[in-house]
Amino acid sequence: MSETGPHSTVKRYRFEAGREEGAGDLLPSELLVLIPEVLDPQYGMYVWPCAVVLAQYVWFHRRLVCGKRILEIGAGVSLPGIVAAKCGAEIILSDNAEFPQCLDNCRRSCQMNNLSGVHVMGLTWGQMSPNLLTLPPVDIILASDVFFEPEDFEDVISTVKYLMEENPHAQFWTTYQVRSADWSIEGLLCKWEMKSIFVPLEFFDANNEHLAGSSLPGRHTIEMIVITTNKAT
Repeated sequence: MSETGPHSTVKRYRFEAGREEGAGDLLPSELLVLIPEVLDPQYGMYVWPCAVVLAQYVWFHRRLVCGKRILEIGAGVSLPGIVAAKCGAEIILSDNAEFPQCLDNCRRSCQMNNLSGVHVMGLTWGQMSPNLLTLPPVDIILASDVFFEPEDFEDVISTVKYLMEENPHAQFWTTYQVRSADWSIEGLLCKWEMKSIFVPLEFFDANNEHLAGSSLPGRHTIEMIVITTNKAT
């Protein structure tokens, strides 16, 4: 970690090749990502445990993400999206349009990792904004810990469902921290005609308290799911 200012730091995340299927000589065997963090009350200004787990999932599937158009929602400091971009994906980073400081942090993450041409946009869950309506079809939607406040759950799912209407084969890759046994999105997925698959952490080498050379996710209980529309075959 290195200091960049009185209230900011840069954290380093190093991903290394493991036992993933389909590894070949065209795939990077190691990736270093630099993430600027700001000590700020806004949630999106630093890396949360879920983001490291989702970034590990993206890294594990780097052959799959290469060449795909990927949107990260609620990106914050954008660790999963930056990993996808470094693995050859066409990335769009988004966060709440009302938090321009989070969008600025997305841009700083891109600059710090020498990524040019990454589109950063304001996208507020549950709102049919011009940015949402003009988005091109995406193949994968990324989100870490967006199921944080129960009152936001349906806004997230309805936004993802709209995106999947543009591409019924799109997948929503998301991680969430288990905070209450009473919180569930299964009823909302049924309402919006979607389905989920639980992915055990050991399937992508994420069953570890310390991922990518960091102290995260620690002892937090993180779960990984892949969501698709019922129209997907």
